[in-house]
Amino acid sequence: MMLRRPALVVLLCLATLAAPAVARAQLYRWVNEQGEVHLTQGLDNVPERFRSAARLLGYPEAAPVRPAAPSDASTSSTTAPGAPIALGGARIPFVPGTPILVTVKVNGLRSVRLVLDTGADTTLIHPSALSAAGVDPSAGRPYRLEGVTGGGDGRQVTLDSLEVGGARVAPLAVVAYYIQLREGDGLLGRDFLDRFRVTVDGDARLVILTPR
Repeated sequence: MMLRRPALVVLLCLATLAAPAVARAQLYRWVNEQGEVHLTQGLDNVPERFRSAARLLGYPEAAPVRPAAPSDASTSSTTAPGAPIALGGARIPFVPGTPILVTVKVNGLRSVRLVLDTGADTTLIHPSALSAAGVDPSAGRPYRLEGVTGGGDGRQVTLDSLEVGGARVAPLAVVAYYIQLREGDGLLGRDFLDRFRVTVDGDARLVILTPR
């Protein structure tokens, strides 16, 4: 069972790599005293006092990957009927040391701004942003969130689709939650991101999503 924990902020801190582009760097997740989630390439680049609790996420590829076409039949052919389907790909720019803000399209209509957060199990969107997109948050079922900064109550609603660039998941259950961020209307969590292969291109400063 995955612990639901909405992180307040995610920062992607990528060190400049002296190794060739084909080298595979380890990507670590760690949390500071304020509960902010960070992603850092290489354990040596994690502040020493946080290294013991840092978690290895994997080995992001150093080279860009060409996104698969939305019509890729191999993706949908192995997905059970009624289950969410992930198609397409996205190239998300980032600035090291700052939150990764992405423009997300809800139900193919309204766009909202979310912070990309691999530490959040569930995508959280402010109820007012969902309402503006034509989604009624009150129609969802009660949903309890627990995290390092405390807990809260939201409503889980199922969207027809959620899109980031050309990357699309349909349908997808998200949580309407009164989250307060300096920037953005919520968090783009692993319920969306885990349906894609995440590639970090440190030289181009891109996070690249391709369907699994």
